[in-house]
Amino acid sequence: MGLYAIGDLHFSTENPKPMNIFGDNWDNHEKKIVDNWSETVKDDDTVLVLGDTSWAMNLNEAKSDLDIIESLPGKKIFIKGNHDYWWSSLSKINAVYESDDMNFIQNGYFTYGDYAICGSRGWLCPNEVKFDSNDMKIYRREVLRLEMSIQSAIQNGCNNIIVITHYPPTNDKLEESLFTNLYEEYGVEKVIYGHLHGKESFKMGLKGVRNGVEYILASCDYTDFNLIKIMD
Repeated sequence: MGLYAIGDLHFSTENPKPMNIFGDNWDNHEKKIVDNWSETVKDDDTVLVLGDTSWAMNLNEAKSDLDIIESLPGKKIFIKGNHDYWWSSLSKINAVYESDDMNFIQNGYFTYGDYAICGSRGWLCPNEVKFDSNDMKIYRREVLRLEMSIQSAIQNGCNNIIVITHYPPTNDKLEESLFTNLYEEYGVEKVIYGHLHGKESFKMGLKGVRNGVEYILASCDYTDFNLIKIMD
């Protein structure tokens, strides 16, 4: 049994949307991901899917992308990304994907062995480039949603916490945020996130251990379109 992660699949089966504006390494990126997933993951493994899964605008369009992921080995745990416009209603998603292999976090959590997998989309952290009053509203709301997810796990006896988000936990200067404060307050062990694309953006992602919390960037172009192993 192993725990893996990958973010920003950006599948687009119904309405193809090229991703190679970010570089030639994105050519045929869907096949790269599927091939590595098929070769790496076993049926009893779990994969954390860190948002921006499909470019689809609604669930009907997204279904062909999600069906590809469902067909791959392992249990999947999804969070919403900023481009997951198809994710409008958790009840509708769960009505389509009733399998234990397809799990979607929204204020709750799922388990992996002795760990609780908590999560939320996250948001931009306060910065000097782009952050207005509306961003502040969403930022604070996402912190509350993450806290709800963590608290629900703790209330049910889960004290080993892994958090997955789509957005990074800090701004571009890697300064502390309400998110990092939350993780430290609740003793979160690992935080895994995506969203960042390109070498310059990768520098803006907090990586390694800080104040007892390990931060892991797993956007697919950062991992060369391979799933990364988080733990056994």
